This record gives sequence, structure tokens and C-alpha cells, in this order.
Amino acid sequence: MTTTPSKSKPSDERYLDVIRSALRVCLNYKPAFGQGRGDGISLERFQQIYGEDEFYSWFGLDSPLVYAAHKAAGGMTSIYRQIGMSCQLVFQNVLQDTLGLTATDAKWSYKVTVKGAKARTLALDGRIPLNKIRSTNARKRVEKWLVEAIDSVGLKGKAAAGLEGCVFEVRQGYKSNDAKRQNADVANAANAYANRYLPVMLLLSVQIPANLAERYQRAQWLILRGSVRGKSTDSTYTFCREVLAYDLAGFFRRNSDTIKSETLAVFEGLLK
Repeated sequence: MTTTPSKSKPSDERYLDVIRSALRVCLNYKPAFGQGRGDGISLERFQQIYGEDEFYSWFGLDSPLVYAAHKAAGGMTSIYRQIGMSCQLVFQNVLQDTLGLTATDAKWSYKVTVKGAKARTLALDGRIPLNKIRSTNARKRVEKWLVEAIDSVGLKGKAAAGLEGCVFEVRQGYKSNDAKRQNADVANAANAYANRYLPVMLLLSVQIPANLAERYQRAQWLILRGSVRGKSTDSTYTFCREVLAYDLAGFFRRNSDTIKSETLAVFEGLLK
């Protein structure tokens, strides 16, 4: 079944520029081959390094095909990362545009101090502070949703009372089983609650393994999956449509051809 794209909105081009800029960063990707954290190495430098290493040259690992394979594999990771980063920025813009938040209001960070080490600042990807929402109608929608979300994660008593809003970790999907990343997310949730915010994992796709979702739910994250159907307490796109009064799925649908063209151009550049 095909759908007729909705009419373009004034914000579309601004949001598309965010996505374009992020994707085009990937065109400059070069594999590092263990040569440090710089900008990667060129094909010529790769062939010199591997060609001078007799073991690698015996196996033919100094071939341009090996370079191309590493570039494509690393570039794929870079594309996923940039898609996620661009969507974080788009979502922050949506929060500002729909709720009247400032750029500062729509972000959240906190400091972690460990004895004997320098303090670190950790940040999440979005924030809705109730007292900063300018529109009365918008604030009522968010307040109503927050009550439902609190019930959804199972908060009771004092823990459920007095939350001042919510904070978001925005991801295109979650495929990693990195324990360090998971532990950091659990710590983020604890700090969010300590600062009177409900932590929300907002996924743009439905990609999250059941075991990870279960662990985050135990840490009382609210998980919004990238489904176009569902309730505002379990679907990213329903949340955006009903609570923020912005059709994020509609934005992606009507601009899909443009976004696909940009993504495929990056793939072609990486595979050359």
C-alpha cells in the first residue's frame, strides 16, 4: 500500500539540513588500521604500512580490496552514528519548536565527581522541563502524558510525586550488547530521577533486543519504540504526534526520497 506524502512544512528544510550535514561527514571517513585516533590513513599509506610488513604482504593483506572492505565496514558504523546524532538534533529542534523551549531548556547534563579524578559532564539528548513550556495547552498535554508514563514504568509514592519533567536518550536503534554502555545508561536513569526527571529511551526504529529492553525497564526507563502505531507511552511517533503535536513520522515519510538520496550517495562514496 502506498501513501500520499503530506505537504512540506516550513521546518522541513531546516531539519533536512541537520541530517544532510551529519551524513556528509561520513564521506571523509578513512580507516585507522590501529594507527592512532587521527583522521585515518589514505590508501597509499595503508599499502606502504602493510606492504612493508612481510607477514601481511605474504597473505595479500596489502591489497586495495582490504582497504575498501575496512573503509566500507567502518563507514557503515559511521553512518549509523551520524544518523543517530542527526536525529538527536532534529528531536531537540522539535522540542524547541513545539514547546517554545530554548536550546538550553531542551538539553540536560549533569556532573559526575569521582574522588581523585577530574569531574566529568555527562549529557542526555533532550529535556522537557514542565515549568519552561510556554503554551498552556502544550503543558497540559505533557503533564497528562507524564502521569501516564509514570504509571507505565511502575513508579509509586514519593518516587512518583514531584517529577519536574522528562529527559531523553535518543537513538536510531539499539543493537549493542556493550555492558559499559548499558551500565552508563542505568546510571543516567538514576541521576535523572535524582534530579526529578523521568528518563525516556526514545528509539527511531524498533531495533532493541528484548534482554536489553528488559534491563532498562528494570532501571525504570520508559522505552518509546519507533513504531508508527501504539500508545504515546510506548511509541515514539505517537508520542510526537499526540504530545508534541508534531508528526515526526510524517516528516520522514514526505522527505524519504531526499534522505535516501543523501544516504545512498554516502554509500557510493565509501565504496569507491
